[in-house]
This record gives sequence, C-alpha cells and structure tokens, in this order.
Amino acid sequence: MTEITTIEGDFSRPDGRVAILCARFNHFIVESLKNGAVDTLKRHGVRESDIDLVWVPGSFEMPLAASRLAASGRYVGIVALGTVIRGGTPHFEYVAGECAKGLANVSTQYGLPVGFGVLTVDTIEQAVERAGTKAGNKGAEAAMVLLEMISLIERLDG
Repeated sequence: MTEITTIEGDFSRPDGRVAILCARFNHFIVESLKNGAVDTLKRHGVRESDIDLVWVPGSFEMPLAASRLAASGRYVGIVALGTVIRGGTPHFEYVAGECAKGLANVSTQYGLPVGFGVLTVDTIEQAVERAGTKAGNKGAEAAMVLLEMISLIERLDG
C-alpha cells in the first residue's frame, strides 16, 4: 500500500516582490485592510523594500492594474484590497462581480497568486467589522492566502 502524497503551502517568506493593489474608493476602510496586509507580510519576513503599493481609483479598475502588474514579471504575487458597499441600485453587483472575475482571470492567465481582499458588504458597519474589528482584518487574511499560495505554486512547479 502506497502513502498519499500531500502537497500544501506554508507561510514562509517568498523569494521575490509582492504588490499590494488598493482601491482608493472607500479609502478609510481600504487603509485598514492595507495596514493589515503590510503587517502580515512583514511578520512573515517580507521586507518593506520587497513590497510595492499600487493605488487605483476603485475596485472596478483593479483587474486592469493587476493584469499589468502580473505581465511585468516583477512580482511573485498580488494582494488585492478594496471595499464595495451595496447601495440602492444594481451598481454593486456589476462592480463586485467584474472585480472578482477580473482578478480571478489575472491569476489564472498569468499563473500568479492573487490574494482576494475585496470586501463586498451591505453596510459600512460590516466593512468596518471586516477591516480590523469584530470579524478580524480581511487584508491580513488576504496576505496570508497569498503567502500560502506562493509557496504552494513553487512546490507544484517543483
């Protein structure tokens, strides 16, 4: 009987640069997400000099910027951070959906891990909870996902 081979990532410091892509819209929430992501990366050994911070106007613009970052070949991964708050129109669905789909496409097209830290919430209160209060900091969680995926991809590529 043979043993099952298990392949998984860890949270070790990646060998390369990381981009943090932030949407400026709802800046007061995204700033907390960004701080959580930077803190997490630094705690896991990533030097500040290996982190590039890129700001775009809003979450809808993130896929294009992420695509350019990925195409540059300068990064081992991207953390995407934004906040889309539901309003009284269907605008929320278009922005949130296109952002998520676009970032997923960048990840698969370029084989580059993207930590998805774009909040899609109904209220400002929910956003605040997910940016460092009751529900933790989703920016920090996205950075952890990124670290794990970078190491997993390295192991899969062997």
